[in-house]
Amino acid sequence: MSKLDLEWLAVFDEVYKTGNVSKAAERLGMAQAAASTALNKLRAHFDDRLFTRTAQGMQPTPHAERIYPNLREALAQLAQAQGNRSSFDPAQAQRRFRICMTDISEVVLLPGLLDHLRHAAPGVHIETEIISTISGRRLQDGEVDLAVGFMPQLDAGFYQQTLFMQNFVCLAARNHPRIGARLTRKRFEAEAHAVVSTSGTGHAIVDTTIARLGLKRNVVVRLSSFLSVARIVAHTELIVVVPRILGKVLVTQEPVKLLEPPFSLADYAVKQHWHERFHADPGNAWLRRTLAQLFSGS
Repeated sequence: MSKLDLEWLAVFDEVYKTGNVSKAAERLGMAQAAASTALNKLRAHFDDRLFTRTAQGMQPTPHAERIYPNLREALAQLAQAQGNRSSFDPAQAQRRFRICMTDISEVVLLPGLLDHLRHAAPGVHIETEIISTISGRRLQDGEVDLAVGFMPQLDAGFYQQTLFMQNFVCLAARNHPRIGARLTRKRFEAEAHAVVSTSGTGHAIVDTTIARLGLKRNVVVRLSSFLSVARIVAHTELIVVVPRILGKVLVTQEPVKLLEPPFSLADYAVKQHWHERFHADPGNAWLRRTLAQLFSGS
């Protein structure tokens, strides 16, 4: 077997994960031309195109899919042997990470992460996308590095770490004509509601509890995100149930008030999730440690 350069294998790994030569080069801190050269050498070495350009990006050939598990394992073993914790230097790194998160996390967590990176890792950049039903697949494919939120649907093949526990509060206009400092069950059922239905926020806990208790809820508007909920509540007589961590931020932005729900709602864990394929990746491991240090116990 002819010489097989380790740098070529790293390029193969990143192209396989990202489906894009430019992104692979960026993640490896190398020029795109160098990544393209490495890919061409790999093609010659294996006598196979390995990746084919499609509308969905660079897709692996059947031969590339057959050899990838062995090459990925070899890279992981080498990283472990070399001491992967010291192979990612945040102060010097030039890398872009993509994180799936909720719009809530963009409001309450992302500013703290960005402020930390400005000092500790100025060459690290963040892209976010909203958690959805396909987030698990995108984690597995390497299209995103981490997901942060409430994602009980992720099963075999994924790691998870609890960052903090979260619960719910009700939100109403500060000058609501019928709601004072306390919200009763009777008033909860009598008022009109806004409901936010979005992945990764634990909202199903609220729906399940209301159904189990047999409570009535007059839902007049369903929203796809939390971005407008405070303004809507502040300028109407609607009430809404939101995660407490978001509610604490919203009361500083709009004339709204927090109220304890008139019935018990279970807490839920906000976790970071990653796929086992990237568990040993030094950059991914550093990002996970950073999030845990910044937000554990928030």
